[in-house]
Amino acid sequence: MAYDDKLANRIRRTFGARRDIVERRMFGGLAFLYRGRMCCGIIGSDLMVRVADDEFAVVMRGRHTRPMDFTGRPLKGFVYVSPPGFRTTATLRTWLSRGERAAQAKVAGPGKGGSTRRTA
Repeated sequence: MAYDDKLANRIRRTFGARRDIVERRMFGGLAFLYRGRMCCGIIGSDLMVRVADDEFAVVMRGRHTRPMDFTGRPLKGFVYVSPPGFRTTATLRTWLSRGERAAQAKVAGPGKGGSTRRTA
């Protein structure tokens, strides 16, 4: 499956020359990773965005969103946004910020790097 090159360029311009964001081909599309964690991507003409657990229900009530169901089952913590949902630069920037915040939380969150068991 191809991805929208124009959208990819819009995302690249929004992120700029940051070293903490890298691109990788994934899911038959293009993904953008923040410090190794996917924050957003493109599948076809849809924007794929990582969403924090506590924002997911609110995001799903919005227009132009649906659960990311790449394999036929929803992928927890990710949504697809259809093109009308990121038409303007401001709305695209809002979605990318949301994805970056969710990825930051995963990078810094518990469970990263092994056991969280305490020892006395």
